[in-house]
Formats: sequence, C-alpha cells, structure tokens
Amino acid sequence: MSSLVRLSRPQKRRLQRIVQRSQDARPVRRAQVLLQLVSGVSVTEISNGLSVARSTVYRWAEQFMTLGEACLSVCDSGRRAYTVDETLRETLLELVTQPPSDYDYLRSTWTSEMLALTLTELLTRPVHASTVRRELPKLGLRWRRTRPTLRIRHPDSAKRMKAINKQLAHRESGVEVFYIDEVDIDLNPKIGFLWSPVGEQQTIPTPGKNRKRYLAGALHARTGRVEYVEGLRKNTDLFLNLLEHLKRTYRGARKIVLIADNYIIHKSNLAKAWLKHNLKFEILFQPAYQPWVNDIEKLWKQLHDNITRNHRFKTIEQLMRAVRAFLQKVSPFPGSAPSVASFGSAI
Repeated sequence: MSSLVRLSRPQKRRLQRIVQRSQDARPVRRAQVLLQLVSGVSVTEISNGLSVARSTVYRWAEQFMTLGEACLSVCDSGRRAYTVDETLRETLLELVTQPPSDYDYLRSTWTSEMLALTLTELLTRPVHASTVRRELPKLGLRWRRTRPTLRIRHPDSAKRMKAINKQLAHRESGVEVFYIDEVDIDLNPKIGFLWSPVGEQQTIPTPGKNRKRYLAGALHARTGRVEYVEGLRKNTDLFLNLLEHLKRTYRGARKIVLIADNYIIHKSNLAKAWLKHNLKFEILFQPAYQPWVNDIEKLWKQLHDNITRNHRFKTIEQLMRAVRAFLQKVSPFPGSAPSVASFGSAI
C-alpha cells in the first residue's frame, strides 16, 4: 500500500502539522493513516492501532491519490448523521394504520423490521428497526392483543337497541328491568393462567368424566341484584323456572322487562305460551352477534375467573356450593371485591 501513496517532503510536513495542531479529529485520523502508510506500516496494524476499518484505510488512500490533500476535508466520513424528525414520526404513524399488504408484504401485521424497510424506501434515508421500536411507544402505540368483531349486522339491530335503551333510560315506578342468560358449570375445570415457578408448568387435576350443572340468571339493570335458579338441563324448563322465581320475588312489580339473547329456549312454543298467560313479562331480544349488550355476561366472566377456572373441587356438589357462595357475595353486582372474598363455611 505504501507504494500507492506518495508524499513529498512538504506534504509530509503539512500532514504532521495537521496531526499536531488540528482540533478536528476527522482530518487528524486521515493524516495519521496516510503517514503510517508511507512509513511502511501494514493496513492491519493501522486498523488495529487507530481503530479504523481496513476498508476505510483503503478508501482514504485511494481518495488521497485522486484528490490529494483536499481529501482531508471533503472525503466521506461514513454514514450520514440524522435525527428523528416529525416527517419520520408522521410517516410511521400513517404506516401502522394500514395493512402491510398495501405495501406488497406477505404478512397481516407489521414488524419493526418491515416498518424500518418501508420508511427507508419512502424517506430515502436509512432507518433502523431499533429506531422504530423506540418511536412507536412515543406515538402512543403498544403491542397488544386484538379482539374480534363481526361484520354481520342484524337487520333489526338499531330497532332492538332503541327499545332496550328506552327501557334502561326510563325509571318508571313498578317496572323492573333484568338482563337474563344461562351459563354452564362444568366439573372439568376451565384452564387458565396462574403463577408458576420459572421453567415449570403447573398441572390441574381433572375428574376425567365431566359432570354439568346449569344456571339461569337475572341481573337487575338498576340495582345489580342477582337472581338465579339451577337445573340439570339447559332447556325451556330452566328458563321458565327463572321466570317463576322472578314472578314470586317481584310480586309487586307492574311490569318485568327481560333483556335476553336469541337462544332457542327463550323463543320456544312453551315459553311463548307461558308469556301469553303472564302479560306483566316482556322480552326484548338483543341484536344478534352482539353479546356485549347483555351485562350479565360480565357476571358470568367473574364467575369463571373466580370459581370454575383452575378449580380443584372433586365433586360437582362441592363446586356448586362455591358457585352459590360466590353469587351470594357478588350480589349486588359488582359486589365487594369477590376475588379476595373468603367463602368460609359456605364451601
């Protein structure tokens, strides 16, 4: 390499003065590389001694032979420095709101690497994936689980919701409004998360042969009071037993409005015949494919989270005692911290 770099004595003295006097580190490093090359030091030794890449040593030597001493001030010093600006943030925020398929990626979700590649292409400047990962939280974005929603809309959805909201808004004396639904209680426990030692997966014993019980529940829309009946089968008889229970419990009610889903037992001929002879009851069916309309679903979720998930009861009778104790504690719903309640002798 020294044969490719020729320095006259004046040039050598000027480079030495740069090394001794210049306060800019960039021309100093280039001058040191050139002086060592002329002195016969190998490229590898220069690379190790000055912490300069071998490719950089070759590039600086070539630039000196082409441009002379002018290369000390004009030659490229490496990757251009840049800072994250509003253009990058705005482009990044716009990207994450669009599917990757719009940019010909064979993926349904963005990764930080894909975002970095797309930003590099759109902004014509290098953007690293680590930069993307730092900026996404600053833009208020988090990596979170999505939730499904159906595109299907019931043709009477707006009409049904209007009737339900009307009953919920009007607090007429003598009119009681309930959310009603049924829930399965399985002896085989539902499996869910729990605290476990690192590297060890805890086991939940199951009875093998499953046994079931069913509840029909009613959640008062205003007071949060919970009413329920139990049954061995989820059929119309279970539903009618709940209606009879409400009829006895709320004898003084002028009207009882039930907000229910579209399950077949709520619309059976037997149920219609009972309702025909009990005119104080009125059923408002929630829009199809919209279970979140019915607030009693929140009660069933709490029931599963607290009792049936990861339970260790050996018999269905023990499990049902725990279910009854929970429903007593949680009424009016939401009750007072059921997740830390003690059932005591109730189980």
